[in-house]
Amino acid sequence: MTSTKKNILVTGGAGFIGSNFINYIHKKYPGYNIELLDALTYAGNLDNIVNELKLNGHFRFSHGNVTHPDIVNQLVSNSDIVVHFAAESHVTRSIYDNSLFFETDVIGTQVLANAIVNHPVERFIHISSSEVYGTALTAPMDEEHPLNPMSPYAAAKAGADRLVYSYIHTYGLPAVIVRPFNNYGPFQHLEKAIPNFITSALNDQPLTVHGGGQSLRDWMFVEDTCEALDAIMHADANKVVGEAINLGTGRDTDILTIAKKVLNILEKPESLIEYIEDRPGQVSRHISSTNKANQLLGWTAKTKLDDGLKRTVDFYKNNKQWWEKFLWMKELWGQR
Repeated sequence: MTSTKKNILVTGGAGFIGSNFINYIHKKYPGYNIELLDALTYAGNLDNIVNELKLNGHFRFSHGNVTHPDIVNQLVSNSDIVVHFAAESHVTRSIYDNSLFFETDVIGTQVLANAIVNHPVERFIHISSSEVYGTALTAPMDEEHPLNPMSPYAAAKAGADRLVYSYIHTYGLPAVIVRPFNNYGPFQHLEKAIPNFITSALNDQPLTVHGGGQSLRDWMFVEDTCEALDAIMHADANKVVGEAINLGTGRDTDILTIAKKVLNILEKPESLIEYIEDRPGQVSRHISSTNKANQLLGWTAKTKLDDGLKRTVDFYKNNKQWWEKFLWMKELWGQR
């Protein structure tokens, strides 16, 4: 699967992880044709895609919603590999406006899966989420951990996850279910914790921390996720099709520590930290087992947390014009 003529359909690829993935694949496989389907909601931004790709003839953008069968069927019929990022992804928003989450995350996934049944592809990579697990009952959390979603967002992702699983067994869908843990890095929307912390610190504004900031997360730099997805795209089908695979570091760090690390990098005082009421449906701990990804893919996350945070801080320091236009949303939705 290293042909220079692969046609890759990426849904939701103008968002954070999707755009990083597209830029990564373009750099590593410049001959691949990339079709991006994105509704360009508030979190989707074509500026996230490198100009070199947009201008070189190997990239095409279709503006549309993954819930619309006509455009989805057309794009899938011309694809070799489908990577499905499209989803509503903000936990806090899902608590107060949850219908859109189920429409996009579940119905959109069903429309895409049906299109693949009708127009078979070599591989379908479904991007699920560690949020489907809820709070860790065992540590680390492996792929057999019960699915106990604790927010409407997580429930919608769990529904899509299990929908894909059912299509694997009913229709022979050549799918791989991927469950990334907490990603961070360039081009992440300010509604998420780390970019919220960074941009607040850059503006000498309070870093709002839910509860006591003791919730633990497995933080993974987005470039490591892209490398893992690359490995899944090109792995022997007999190894990965039909599998659910966690993508994490196997290490967890509490949110308060993340806020302090950001302030330390930027040489800002810890007095900027402001504690606010805990969020409903808060997950207290996430930590990924890394065994399955290592065994099936030979992959291990390689970016250390301090290094990844420094690279992320540098991005926001050097690209203020990219994120300033989102500042109005910060007070509206808070951070994950």
